[in-house]
Amino acid sequence: MKEEQTNLKVATLAGGCFWCLASDLEKVSGVAKVISGYTGGYKENPTYEEVTTGKTGHYEAVQIYYDPSEVSYEQILVVFWHHVDPTDPGGQFVDRGSQYRTAIFYHGEEQKRIAEKSKEELEKSGQFKKPIVTPIVKFSRFYEAEDYHQDYHRKSPSRYKMYRLGSGRDRFLDETWRKENNMGTNPGGNPGGKKTYPKPDDATLKKKLTPLQYEVTQYEGTEPSFQNEYHDNKREGIYVDIVSGEPLFSSLDKYDSGTGWPSFAKPLEPENVTTREDWKLFAKRTEVRSMHGDSHLGHVFPDGPAPTGQRYCMNSAALRFIPKEDLEKEGYGEYLKLFARKSE
Repeated sequence: MKEEQTNLKVATLAGGCFWCLASDLEKVSGVAKVISGYTGGYKENPTYEEVTTGKTGHYEAVQIYYDPSEVSYEQILVVFWHHVDPTDPGGQFVDRGSQYRTAIFYHGEEQKRIAEKSKEELEKSGQFKKPIVTPIVKFSRFYEAEDYHQDYHRKSPSRYKMYRLGSGRDRFLDETWRKENNMGTNPGGNPGGKKTYPKPDDATLKKKLTPLQYEVTQYEGTEPSFQNEYHDNKREGIYVDIVSGEPLFSSLDKYDSGTGWPSFAKPLEPENVTTREDWKLFAKRTEVRSMHGDSHLGHVFPDGPAPTGQRYCMNSAALRFIPKEDLEKEGYGEYLKLFARKSE
């Protein structure tokens, strides 16, 4: 998606370090861009140095430009809740101070209603033992942060990874959502929905994955065509991320594209599949990644069969196939109904 699109809507959220929030939210399918900046305070045109003093009233925040035909405001809020500690009134993780607190800044009464409902559902879910302190505030004005803060996770990946690892954010999120798993990223943000699927640390991944699986998922590698595990697999079942286990595709949507890689007309769970532009081969392609595991899966092309017209061309090395008869024991019993429906 391009910035010149006119159908995009805007969400403004604060969740501690805007580097991290931008990195997490840009992975959501349907999000066109995420801008880091400052909002909620009284100082006009604040600088980063001024905001970090905590005396401007501003929060570090992000503005999310999203296509409502692909992702709803409710879904964006569910992702937001999954990437912050909404019970902390004094900041987020290692970052302390009023400028690092969480907040939802609503644009219009509809966003206000949705945000209040989403917060209420989170409170009722019992996911957190402490009160949810994230305020829902009317949006006023947003100031874009300095250029070096935009897309920091891509501009300075090594420094960003070191900061994020030391911040305690991922450790808290993994422990919180792995332990309960009672609020998912299903459309509408309903608690009690689908599970979340934490990504193991790098040391664990190197032990768990084969060299090819690690290369494909962590370094955007590509396996040989026709010489891979699932390109000709015709069994009924689902395909999950080899890293996180999140459900990605169904055999019901698999077809023979003739390319030598497993191809699907659509995802099984669209919210578990994210896309972004890829220029590695000096031509624009659309890379496909998993939402929770952040695994490189493959690419999507506009030459697929009707009715979607899409071809999700995946690497077998990024997937694990779970046959229909094993879905229940593997913890994916909710998908059995898909295959029962087919046999009726």
